Amino acid sequence: MLNLNTYMRKTTNPAPLVVFRVCFGLLMCASLISFWKKGWVESLYLEPKFHFTFYAFEWVKPFGMYTYALFAICALASVFVAFGFKYRIAIVTFFLSYTYIQFMDKTVYQSSSYFIMLVSFLMIFLPANAAFSIDSLRSRRSYRTIPKWCIDSVQLMFVIVFFYSGLAKLNSDWLGRAMPVELWLATNKNIPLIGDAMLQSTWLPYVVSWCLMLIDLTLPVLLIYSRTRILGFVLLISSQLLSQMLFPWGIFPLILICCSPIFFCAEWHQKALLILRAILSPIQNVFKMNSALKRTKDFQYKTPLPILVLGVFFVFQLLFPLRYMLYDGELFWTGEGYLFSWRTALIERSGTITFHVVDSDTGESYKVNNTDFLTARQEKHMSYQPDFILEYAHELGRCFITKGHNNIEVYAESYVSLNGRPSAPYVNPKVDLFKEKESLKHKTWILPFQDKIKGF
Repeated sequence: MLNLNTYMRKTTNPAPLVVFRVCFGLLMCASLISFWKKGWVESLYLEPKFHFTFYAFEWVKPFGMYTYALFAICALASVFVAFGFKYRIAIVTFFLSYTYIQFMDKTVYQSSSYFIMLVSFLMIFLPANAAFSIDSLRSRRSYRTIPKWCIDSVQLMFVIVFFYSGLAKLNSDWLGRAMPVELWLATNKNIPLIGDAMLQSTWLPYVVSWCLMLIDLTLPVLLIYSRTRILGFVLLISSQLLSQMLFPWGIFPLILICCSPIFFCAEWHQKALLILRAILSPIQNVFKMNSALKRTKDFQYKTPLPILVLGVFFVFQLLFPLRYMLYDGELFWTGEGYLFSWRTALIERSGTITFHVVDSDTGESYKVNNTDFLTARQEKHMSYQPDFILEYAHELGRCFITKGHNNIEVYAESYVSLNGRPSAPYVNPKVDLFKEKESLKHKTWILPFQDKIKGF
């Protein structure tokens, strides 16, 4: 307790957190604008007739054409975060709007989206506008120091991501079969510095698999210690570039590369702020005036509430990825406990599924054409994920009820291939999915996996 009390009293220069705030805000703004310009708002949220939802968040739906306004609000909030203007309101607005955007359709989910949500929630409780911000100019005060744990908490978020990502790769498919890396290398013919002959070699997938695993597990240690920090940063850039070539993750690698320097010393970030002053020319005068502000005050929290909230937050982050242990069956097959666990790019699945809707009163059976209800992207995700299958089955049942059918039963014939294995039956075809309810319990209608994957 004495050591903990001593640690909580430690202070440091706010520069690392400030640089992180600026980079995070600008990256989020660029990401949202790019998402809009590519037409994904319309294709992912407006065009689909049906949207897959997260459990307990079924009420989150797109707003029609007003969805563009939601993106605009989120992008504007990210700019305010970057400039440190009305920071507390801006970061709360960004967190709520961005989270709502990601929850509107589950097919859009990526680990990068989850990471952004968690980081933005974390930043609500951190004094990221303590210096180098419009808020500090308006208040005529720029804090000299902030609690050291504020910066450490952001670093801990990175450590959790890398640790669980590396731990998840300790399985027989990834290390023993080099799957699914072998499949991804086979479909990538234009990887720089790697010729066709090397891509066709049998040993390369194993080298890539083992290297990515070792990098993920060692990166936290390399970044924490000053003597190995540069090496860790180089490995981070290399691994993220390689990962982006194999399985495009959108903006996630860029976020990790641009924001991971928070591990660097305060002096490095103070130099970075000098560069930022030149880049952010529209508010250059603001930052010049900032240097004349009084810097005699140290930031202190008025209540212990932020510390308590973040304490619970990190306990949850450490335990939640392990919830898969509570379920029966193979994790990679059932997917139960896979979501929100930092198991990034570990599996390659494909599936085919056919639904039959039966009117039990008349005995008539109707074969469903999935393209009448889903986009190609939605159908692909639905074909091999049990929660998607169940939600879609309920949507089919409701649609047939609205057409005058009273006693409806929904059955599915599904085949799924996992990490290069032959397709195998996935859903019990004798189970009426319309009677099954979505819950956190194990889905007994998923057929057993006919193989064994060892590991975490």
